[in-house]
Amino acid sequence: MAEGASLRFLLIVTGSTLRAESMDRPLAYYLKRRIEEALEASTDRDLADYEVHVVADFRWLHDESLQNMATISLGGPGVNELAHRWLEEVPVALAVNERYFIQLDPEPAEAKASIWGMNNATTQIAVSVFLDRFLPRFLERCATIPPAALDLDDEGDSGPEDD
Repeated sequence: MAEGASLRFLLIVTGSTLRAESMDRPLAYYLKRRIEEALEASTDRDLADYEVHVVADFRWLHDESLQNMATISLGGPGVNELAHRWLEEVPVALAVNERYFIQLDPEPAEAKASIWGMNNATTQIAVSVFLDRFLPRFLERCATIPPAALDLDDEGDSGPEDD
């Protein structure tokens, strides 16, 4: 894609640890598919041009251009550095018996969420609850974020790729 292209991404950020790669990344692709289905079904024209991508936590943390995009952190603070960073920053919207958590930024112009559980099974439950109870509100926030000018050519790559 050309330098400076206007893009609207929703990023799902997973950890870079072996556990996160084997457990959370497949769950992130499930979440990606469900969000894409919701975007396709939406009648909100402000959501029509969104692309959903799964990226690693360190990529997100070290690429400032990604940090202004709608972002869902998936996986707990022990395996995902972004979840660790947002642990005290982003308020808890739902905590169930200290087993799983959904954090959402209260600012209407910010589309940040962190979804995690104490293990993979409870993280799966948290994802399901997020999809059922919080995704519509999250997508409403995404609709308010203007497209970002971004150079996607990272060291000669021809376009965006999932990490």
